[in-house]
Amino acid sequence: MSEQESSSDERMSSEEEEQQQKEEGFSYWNLKDVERGQLPAHIRKQGTRVYCKPDAPTNCVYLVISFDLERKRGEIGMTETLQYSGSYASMGVDNSLRLDFFRENFRIKVIALDKDKMEFDMIGIDAAVANAFRRILISEVPTMAIEKVFIANNTSVIQDEVLAHRLGLIPIKVDPRLFEYLSANDTPNEKNTIVLKLHARCNQGQPRCTVYSQELKWLPNGSEFAKESEKPDSKPSTYTSFSCGQDSLPEFAGNPISTVEDIILAKLGPGQEIELEAHAVKGMGKTHAKWSPVGTAWYRMFPEVVLLENIKGEDAEELIRKCPSGVFDIEDTGNAKKKAIVADSRACTLCRECIRGDEKWENRVALHRVKDHFIFTIESTGALPPEVLFTEAVKILEAKCERVITELS
Repeated sequence: MSEQESSSDERMSSEEEEQQQKEEGFSYWNLKDVERGQLPAHIRKQGTRVYCKPDAPTNCVYLVISFDLERKRGEIGMTETLQYSGSYASMGVDNSLRLDFFRENFRIKVIALDKDKMEFDMIGIDAAVANAFRRILISEVPTMAIEKVFIANNTSVIQDEVLAHRLGLIPIKVDPRLFEYLSANDTPNEKNTIVLKLHARCNQGQPRCTVYSQELKWLPNGSEFAKESEKPDSKPSTYTSFSCGQDSLPEFAGNPISTVEDIILAKLGPGQEIELEAHAVKGMGKTHAKWSPVGTAWYRMFPEVVLLENIKGEDAEELIRKCPSGVFDIEDTGNAKKKAIVADSRACTLCRECIRGDEKWENRVALHRVKDHFIFTIESTGALPPEVLFTEAVKILEAKCERVITELS
């Protein structure tokens, strides 16, 4: 018998075996032997991928929720982590998290960056660590926000407490690292307080006017409102005690403190007036949302779209029509033949339209999520650039780890 005949016979016998296994059903006895110290291929893939079926993801226990404000689409992804060193001890595999492995595989890749928004990939990291960064960004990176409002005159239709609340939510464009925290026993001074003044008036006979956030003016010498004194002969004092003007400090030379512009505070009718003084102090988002430096911070697992077979002709065109996110594209293979390819896997929102409908699509397209690859997005309120916010979040997490190590030792 020739070599070609023997190889064809072997191929036919293997196909017959596969067909027989399909008819008889799956059996663990048919799995191939795996060397000790290694995991079977399907277990390794389950450890790094989430399988997404037409209805819901599978092999998932840990919930990750995100909402893409730009695409107006919510997303629920799943992941699981098995860092316990004894998970596969019977197979001779150490599954514990190793520092050298983390150093070799962890990396950050910046995808998009502007003054208010940053999108980057965090690769080779656990979901718990990614979520720690998200929580720190929202609630533990400090900023400056208006805490006290002294209203001298308010004849607008907005109540004093509502106006004070609106003022507190205005982002102040200043580096909070230049200021100290103001405790209950401290006196407001140039190192812990920023004073802003607002005086807006709509004169009689004029049309209704709008008061914007940029009309808040920085008072580098501190408060100008005098306290009410019980002693009529005593020298009047203000609500702050500045030893020097903040504009004389090198940090603010040529860089005046301002607010994010074009935020509507109130609308005034003819004869109405607002005069007030606002004092901003340093704080964190876990105390009040006005100190949160981000509009939002979220992450999602990287989508992986795999074509299990070649999809050509009319089926390729149908697949492109099924996907609303433009993940697939047509490749011309010559001879007027068209073939579907994955053009932009990152754009997949896991809508599952490509695998819904006819059952054949579920066997032709596979949707996965990579468990250790996260697409992270930071939207700053404008107080600090997003890259600075992430750097500060890393420093805060590092300080927490150092405290834990110190306590344990």
